[in-house]
Amino acid sequence: MNFFEILLISLSMAIDAFAVCLGAGTTGQADGIRPKFRLAFHFGLFQFIMPVLGWLAGTTVQRYIQAFDHWIAFGLLAFVGGRMLWSGFHPQRDENKNDPSRGLTMVLLSIAVSIDALAIGLSLALIGVSVWTPAIAIGVVTGIMSWLGLSIGNRLGKRFGNVMEIIGGIVLIGIGVRIVISHLFG
Repeated sequence: MNFFEILLISLSMAIDAFAVCLGAGTTGQADGIRPKFRLAFHFGLFQFIMPVLGWLAGTTVQRYIQAFDHWIAFGLLAFVGGRMLWSGFHPQRDENKNDPSRGLTMVLLSIAVSIDALAIGLSLALIGVSVWTPAIAIGVVTGIMSWLGLSIGNRLGKRFGNVMEIIGGIVLIGIGVRIVISHLFG
């Protein structure tokens, strides 16, 4: 596998994380260096770990996961997106907003955006390619794209307020729907 192929795979894996961070950034809760670093680091870390796990599992686990992995990703994204919609439509409860760069929300988002990377690891195992270089590249590119998504999302959230949080929630749910549709019909 050459550098260009690894870069394309890395970018394709990072697109969902970028979009999720764009939406999460609109909440204004992940503004500042530390929250951006936490979320970008965890997205990159999970995107690194999942291909390695998929590669290690090889074809053994694929048949068990393949039937429902898209539903897990959809459920996680819909849950977080639904919370963002609720918060956007109920601005008086701003003090109760969850920081997407902390706790359960961060873990759920990290898992949701990295489930596809598990399949990449499985694919690499099937074609006999070492996972380490692609996994590192996927993790690094995802971390960078996540930081960028959060930065842009924060700016949009500051400028447009709760409207951007509602749009961010819709984007997260839309990504989940796209994952399910692409799995069922793609």
